[in-house]
Formats: sequence, structure tokens, C-alpha cells
Amino acid sequence: MPGETPPTAGSAAGGSADDAEAGLVARVCARALALAGPGLGAALLTPLAVMAQEQAVQPGLAGLPLGAWEVIQLAVFVGVTGAAMLSAIWLIRERTRTAAENLELRGRLAENGAALQRAESLLHLNDQRIVVWMNEAHKPDVVGSLPAETGVPEERGAFLAFGRWLAPQSAADLEHALAALRDNGTVFDIVVETQNGSLLEAQGRKSAVSKVLRLASLTGARREHARLRFEYQSVSGERDMLLGLANALAMPMWMRRPDGSLRWVNNAYAAAVEAGSPENAVDDGREFLGTAARETIVRQQKTDAAFAQKLSTVVGGDRRVYAVTDHATAEGSAGIAVDISDTESVREQYERMARSHADTLDQLSTAIAIFDADRKLRFFNQAFQKLWELDIGFLESAPEHALVLDRLRSDGKLAEQPEWRKWKENVLQAYRSVDSQEHWWHLPDGRTVRVVGNPQANGGVTWIFENLTEKIDLESRYKTAVRVQGETLDNLAEGVAVFGSDGRVRLSNPAFARLWGLDPAQAEPGVHISAIRELCAARAKESPWGEFVAAATGFDDERRDRQGQAELVDGTVLRYAVIHLPNGQAMLTFVDVTDSVNVERALKDKNEALQRADQLKNDFVQHVSYELRSPLTNISGFAELLAMETTGPLTPKQREYVDHIGSSSAVLHTIVNDILDLATVDAGIMELEIGEVPVSRMVEDAAELIGERLREHGIKLNIDSAGAPPSFHADEQRVRQVLFNLLSNAANFAPEGSTIQLVARGLESGIEFSVHDDGPGMPDEVLETVFKRFEPRASRGRRRGAGLGLAIVKSFVELHGGSVEIKTGSETGTTVICRFPAAPDGIRAAAE
Repeated sequence: MPGETPPTAGSAAGGSADDAEAGLVARVCARALALAGPGLGAALLTPLAVMAQEQAVQPGLAGLPLGAWEVIQLAVFVGVTGAAMLSAIWLIRERTRTAAENLELRGRLAENGAALQRAESLLHLNDQRIVVWMNEAHKPDVVGSLPAETGVPEERGAFLAFGRWLAPQSAADLEHALAALRDNGTVFDIVVETQNGSLLEAQGRKSAVSKVLRLASLTGARREHARLRFEYQSVSGERDMLLGLANALAMPMWMRRPDGSLRWVNNAYAAAVEAGSPENAVDDGREFLGTAARETIVRQQKTDAAFAQKLSTVVGGDRRVYAVTDHATAEGSAGIAVDISDTESVREQYERMARSHADTLDQLSTAIAIFDADRKLRFFNQAFQKLWELDIGFLESAPEHALVLDRLRSDGKLAEQPEWRKWKENVLQAYRSVDSQEHWWHLPDGRTVRVVGNPQANGGVTWIFENLTEKIDLESRYKTAVRVQGETLDNLAEGVAVFGSDGRVRLSNPAFARLWGLDPAQAEPGVHISAIRELCAARAKESPWGEFVAAATGFDDERRDRQGQAELVDGTVLRYAVIHLPNGQAMLTFVDVTDSVNVERALKDKNEALQRADQLKNDFVQHVSYELRSPLTNISGFAELLAMETTGPLTPKQREYVDHIGSSSAVLHTIVNDILDLATVDAGIMELEIGEVPVSRMVEDAAELIGERLREHGIKLNIDSAGAPPSFHADEQRVRQVLFNLLSNAANFAPEGSTIQLVARGLESGIEFSVHDDGPGMPDEVLETVFKRFEPRASRGRRRGAGLGLAIVKSFVELHGGSVEIKTGSETGTTVICRFPAAPDGIRAAAE
């Protein structure tokens, strides 16, 4: 502080005072730094503070004349001055920058104002009006105006109601376009028409924040262009509408180019030619009409552009008739086909029905005449002309009905009436009546005619003249016949009962009641069939009266005649028949066949006994065959052992006996195997092992099996398999067995030194094996039984067998689905032909 005496260096309290002043100076410097800011103030005050600190810590400098408070004051002054200078500099720089920005903004504002004035001047031109939607929450802004002659209202609300001043179609188009613009942002350019016929160009655009509609009036060339554009829009819309209608029609339609190729077809055309779509039909050039029909159209259109005829074509596999209309121009042609098949069918049916009706009426024995509303004769049949014997020329001249009656009276065909005029008026009253009229005419020649007049809807009358003379005579004779029939039925041994559609008895004979044990009163006419069923049901073991009731009462929808058999509790057997009669009636007939049934039952019992005996025989043969195998095997085995050198030497006679034992055992073994094979076939359990059979190898194997026997008698075997296929499908073992049996049979009958022919050749459906020998052939009686088993016949061969060889051949071949044929003759020998299919369909039942 001023006025204070600075402390000396040697005083006792000098150290602590100096430290206090040094700390004070440091704090003042720090405050000055804070006031001066982080920049210049810090740079100025930091050296002073450092100096003050150095003075405070260095005792040798305590005696300098600069005091602490002066340092503080100096620091504060320097800090304040620096801060003020920095602030002034910053402020000057900011004011300069702000002035430059303001100047730039004023320039931009002036430019925007000028642009706004230009835009407003353009928007307020007298040939356009703009509607701007900023968002959905605010009403649209409307600027600009349109000429008054366009018919566009100036008032904003009336203007936005487009339907009030635009044509209906244009208003709808504009509303749809605006909806697409506002919802999806779809821009548009269309031409709309006001109610007074003026055209306006409507454009829809979008921006990031708004949707804009611009309506502009058109003048001069633009108006003409807009008019053409509007007409194009209208024509295009109408074309789309017509094309849509054409595609919706069920009538085939088409358009062609000048060269005759298809340009467009509708859906019905595509469906008729079975194309997936109209485009496919056009691309593929599928024609609906045939070539001849198209040529007819082109030929006629050379003289007349319009073609209209009935043509037939095939659609969906059926021939249909179409009314085809085709019109040709320089740009091509267009046509439509209307299916009139049903109409033509109905018309043809009507014409046929009319002709058939006339033919039918003409063939009737009842006289018919049809008069029109003017009472003129329009139709008559032959019976009418024959009944009245009138001249054909007179009838075909369409005479009036009154004239016909007068003519019949004058010819004496009608009886004289006391009051002819009144009688005639009574007859002609039918033309003024709505109900049918009936008259009975008794003619002078004794005939009785029933006359019926049936009024028609068109005012005419159909007259039916029924000659009842024969009917009355027939009725008399019918009554006589009924009496005769009744007497005949009463004396029949066969029971007969006729029931009406109500189920009640119409007639019955005494045999019916006798066979069913009924009293005559219980089967009288009028008795219901249900009552008879209750009486007869207990007399039969299995009553058929339920079926009888259904047939008589109409509950049998099929109304089929049927037959059956019923057995009564007393053993009587009745054979019955249900016969449906006209008018819903049913006739039941019963015949006592007890004796025939008893005989039939006896025959069935005998047949069953025979079948059981045959089965027993088969079982016995099979059992015995199986039981013979073991002894045969032992006999053959021991015979072979005896023939071996190891068992000891044999005399020639012994060896001959052993050889006979072996050969006989082999023959018996073959017979047993054949019997077992046939038994297996008969039982239906034999299964063929179908596989690919090499023809050449199989033939050679069969020839090798029979070779020793052939050499024994000097018989040659000639094999010809050149015409056979390499292989076929069959059971190789069974086919080899067939060939072996055929060769064995041929070797048995072939003369010594002769040749047996074995030929294999291919067929279209398989393969054929034939074996021929030059033996004596087979007589007719042997040929008929050659395939029968164990059939005894005189043997002309070298060996007598069991008669099973050819039976096995036939069974195995037919099991493959083939056939066997034998050709034989006394001079030509015997040829056995076996035909096998190339591939059997399956295992067949063995031939009996």
C-alpha cells in the first residue's frame, strides 16, 4: 500500500512479509491472466508473475525499488488494456463480415423478387390456371385464369368442382389422373373437354413438397392437335371397350391383315382352336375355319366386301355350324362366327317333327282334317279322303268347312237331318268354342263315326273322324274272347294271377289257389296282394312274396321280368315268373316242377360223386408216383452197381439182365416224372421259370439227349434253325422237355435208316418248332385222342409207352400261351408243330 515502509532484509519478520507479498503478486497475476483471456493477456502477465515469484524467493533482490503493489497495478492495467484491444479487433472483423453477408443477401432477395414477379406475371396469363396442393391438410392454391369462352368458372369452389363444367368422361378421366398423382405421384398429360366443347390441356406434375395441376387453353394448331388427340383418346377408349366386349363374347371374332394372316382374335376364338391365349393363336396362325371355307370367303369378297353364310367347322372334336359374317376393306378384314348348331338342330328337329307329324297323321287309320281360322281346309290325311271318298282336287283346293259338309250331304254321305241349317251351325260352333266338341254321326251306309272337334290356339279346329263300326264289332268279339280266355285259364295246370297297379287281384285261375293251398274266395278279384302274401308266406321255406308285392305295387323301379324257384314246406317246388303288363299290371305264373327238380338233384349228386372219384384218382396217381420214386431209385442204383467191375464179374446173360433192369427202370422213372408233371399242372401249382432261351443251344441239347436212341436204329436227325431268332423268352427246361418228347415220339415211329426233320423258325408273334418223321402216320381215330392221357391205342412204334408224351407237350406249350398242331397222313408221315410266343404274358392254366 502507498505510505507503508517497505520491510528491511535484516528484520526478524522480514521473511514472512516477503513471502506474503510474493503470493499476493502471484494471485494478482493469475487474475490478470483470467481477465486478459487465454491469448495476449497470458503472454503479458506471465513474465511479471515470474518476476514477482523470483523476487519473492530470492532474498538478494528484496531491496529493489519496485514494490509489490506497483507490480499488481501494472499487471492489471496491462491485462485490461490487452483485453480491450482484442475485443475491438474482433468486433471490427465481425462487422465487416456481417456487412458483406447482408449485401449478398440483399442481392439474392432482389433476384428472387424479380423472379417472383416474372412467375406471377406468367401464372396470371389469361390462358392457363394452376392448382397447387402443398399437403393434404391445406386447401389447394389456385392461380391464373382461363378465357371465359372456354366455359371455366372463375370462382374457386366452382372451378375445383370439375364435374360441373367438364364433360362427364373428361371429368372422370381428370379425377382418376389426379387421384393417381396425389396418391402415387403419377404424372399425366391429357386433353379434357368442357361442357361447351372447348378443349383444355391438363398436365399433372409433382415436386418434393407439392402436386401441381395445370389447365391451359389451346389455340390454332395446338387446338387442332389437341382435338385430334382428344378424338384419339375417345376412339382408343371406345376401341378398348369394343375389344373388351369382343373378348367377353362367346362368339369367335378375328381381324386379318391384307395378306390374310391373323392380326387379332378374341378369347372365344382362342378357346375354339385350343390355343392357350389369343396371342398364341395369332402367333401360331391357328385357323378357326377350314381352308375351303376361307377360300370361299376370299372368293366372294372379290365382288362383295360383306360375306354372310353358314359354314361348318370342327370345334372340340365335334362338327358345329356357324353363321359367319366377314367384312373386308383395304386394311384387311374382320369377321365373327355365331354358333347356330343348336338353332339349326332345333329347326331341323322342328321340320322333321312337322314332316313326321304329317306322315304319322297320314298313316293313321283315323281320319283327320285340320281347318284354319277362316274355316278352310289346310290338311287332311289319306284316311279322311278314304272315309268320305272325296275328290283329291277338291280337297287340295282348300274348301271351306261348310262347303265340305254340303258336298257330303249332296253325295249322300251324311244322313238327312230334319233341320240341316241348324245341325250344320251346331257342328261349326266348334270354331267359336274353347272346349272340344264330340258328335256321333250315323251314316246312311250303316257306319258309326265319332267326330271330335279340338279348337286350336290360332282359331282353327282339328277334326278327328273315328270310324267306330269295327270297334263296336271288335268289342263284341273281345267280350267273346274274354270269356274263352277265362275258360282257358280256368283249365290250365299252370297257376296264373294278374294284379293291377293298386296291388289288387284282377284275375286268377283255380290252379293258382290249388298250388298255394288257398280257398278260391281268398284269390278272388279285388283281394289285395298283401293279404295273399300273409296266407302264402308260411307255406314257403323262403318266401318270394316280398318280390311279388314290390312288382305288383310299383315299388320295383326297374320293372324287370324275372324268374325264380320257390320250395314249399311240403316239398313241392314251384317255378315262378313275374311278367310286367301294360298299365302297371303284373302277372305271376307258377308251374309245379317238383319232379324235374328231384331228377336234377339226383344228377347233381351223381356228378359230384364222379368229380370226387376223379379227384380220388388224381390223388391216388400222384401218391403212387411219389411212392414209386424211392424203389425205382434203389433198383436203378443197384443195377448200376451190379454193372460196375468192382462188384465182380458178370456172365453175359447176367449183364444182359442188368441192362434190361436199368433200361426198364429209366423208362419207369420217366413215366413217373411225367405223371408228377401232369399232376402238378392239374393242381395249378406249376410255375414257369421264364428266361431268355438260346434257340441253337437248346435244340442241340435236345438232339444230344435223343442221339443214342437214334443211332441205335440208324436214324438221322436233320436240324434247321437258320430261320429262328437267336433267343426267345420261355422256361428252358420245359421247352427242352417238349422237344425231347417230340423227338422221342418221332424216333419211335420213324423207319430205320430214315431222317427226322427238326425245324425252328421265327414268326411275327414268336417262334415255331416242328418235328417231322416218315412213319406210317396216325389214323383219324388216333388223331382225335392223341393228346389224351393214358389213352389205350394200338402201338405201331418200337416201344409202347404210357401215352403221356404228347399230353405233356400240349400242357407245357399251352402253359406258355402257345399252341400245338399235328399234320399227318399215311403217305406223308407225321409233323408236330409247336408255336411259342416271343414273350409269354404270364403263366396260364394248364390245359385239361
